[in-house]
Amino acid sequence: MIKVGIIGATGYAGNEIVRLLLGHSGVQIEFLASQSFEGQNYSDIYGNFFELIDMKCSAPELEKLADSVDVIFTATPQGYLSGVLAEGILEKCRFIDLSADYRIKDVATYEKWYKIEHRSPELIEEAVYGLSEINREKIHGARLLANPGCFTTCSILTAYPLVAEGLIDPDSLVINALSGVSGAGRGAKVANLFSEVNESVKAYGVTTHRHTPEIEEQLGYACGKAIRVSFTPHLIPMHRGIYATETATLTEGATADKISQAYEKYYGKEFFIRLLGQGRVPESRFTEGSNFTDIGFKVDERVGRVVLMGTLDNLVKGAAGQAVQNMNIMFGFDEREGLKAIPMVP
Repeated sequence: MIKVGIIGATGYAGNEIVRLLLGHSGVQIEFLASQSFEGQNYSDIYGNFFELIDMKCSAPELEKLADSVDVIFTATPQGYLSGVLAEGILEKCRFIDLSADYRIKDVATYEKWYKIEHRSPELIEEAVYGLSEINREKIHGARLLANPGCFTTCSILTAYPLVAEGLIDPDSLVINALSGVSGAGRGAKVANLFSEVNESVKAYGVTTHRHTPEIEEQLGYACGKAIRVSFTPHLIPMHRGIYATETATLTEGATADKISQAYEKYYGKEFFIRLLGQGRVPESRFTEGSNFTDIGFKVDERVGRVVLMGTLDNLVKGAAGQAVQNMNIMFGFDEREGLKAIPMVP
């Protein structure tokens, strides 16, 4: 049994971590920390935990809290953890950070895209990028884990085998991705009100979205060189879900069979990645509430390109579920523990 704590427990991702950990046989939740709701009963904030959790939100006093647990999840805004984490604290327990503070290895790139100063750059090199299916061996021994973003998880997993096997020109990759409203977080914002988003779709962060360098860096590792991709996110009127449609130019000799073989090589034994194959289109409703990623593709021989399609639940595989999956890897649990929920279909 390991002891865990969650800082930022009252946000959507933090709440989802709590929900998943309640179904985990190997953990004990020691604290739920929240700066905005300190002292309040957690079940008064989230009624779905009524009579399931009898705990008040504590203050996010990191150094003190680190003494009481084996691992801390930080579901906090960008800049929080990098501003308070130091070697002395990191020696006390492990950290799984759901912000972008330690995802990007180049400090200048992080500061350029996130418009904030990174205050613990000395820890970046040690941090392991927590894309579970790709970096499993590194995750096992990590003290500091950078949990990927929702857009990035879907976008990278969908294209990774083809980039790694040289079946597409990575610089030709164009990613159009859709996100449910919960991806914007729980904070009150006029742009996210029901009346503002219902019955409407819009692109946002066009050419400037902060997940772009994360996608480029990780896919660059796959092919061994720096790449540039076009990434355009869209907001759609549903609670949960990420859907990425990606197109790229095929390299000489690339075929549908070789693409299928590449996916099978990288993901054939992965429980949480479901390969739909050539011509079958994934649907976001078939991953909702689960830690699964569904991937399909179709070769367009007429133009020499391939269309890749991936979908996942932004709060589970795109955030909390992958964080729990990474915790399982770090501490030697069955990777599926706490994550066996079947997708919800209305």
